[in-house]
Amino acid sequence: MRIDAETDEALVARAGRGDRTAAGQLILRHSDRVMGVCFRMLGDRAAAEDAAQETFLKLWRNAAKWRPQGAKFSTWLYRVAANTCLDRLRRSGREVQEDAAPEMADESPHAEERLMSADRAAAVNEAIAKLPERQRLAIALCHYQELSNIEAAAVMETTVEAVESLLGRARRTLRRSLAPVRDELMEGGGLK
Repeated sequence: MRIDAETDEALVARAGRGDRTAAGQLILRHSDRVMGVCFRMLGDRAAAEDAAQETFLKLWRNAAKWRPQGAKFSTWLYRVAANTCLDRLRRSGREVQEDAAPEMADESPHAEERLMSADRAAAVNEAIAKLPERQRLAIALCHYQELSNIEAAAVMETTVEAVESLLGRARRTLRRSLAPVRDELMEGGGLK
């Protein structure tokens, strides 16, 4: 069987027996999404990279202990990433760096369009960074990682109703905080 055709569960079992190739495959499969969760939670690329690396070290150290108990491997891994980020936020005594702006990919040929897109993303990221931790995590998981509310509830170790409530409060807060710049945000075809 080809490694890329193996399930996450089979790969984590192999990683638990010390198979570095299997662990590497898990990292390749999940690094973008884990990094996305970490970046949305921490708001800083370097801190997110450190948290993602710490998440994968925890995977390596605990792979032999992992057992599928009703949850998918990816749900467990996102929970590890979220906890790693929450621990970092609590240790630092800060929510997140509010001035952190994302690195934007250069997809537009015009400098003005790139600047407007970066400004829109920075405004949205700044508003998200001001949300309480659990609301920010719910937004990151459901909107940016595209997890269902059920999957997000499993990652957050809460109920679907609690995730829906967190999302509702987060959306209302974002709507209020972004209202003064709404027209600017919607220029050029909406948020990117």
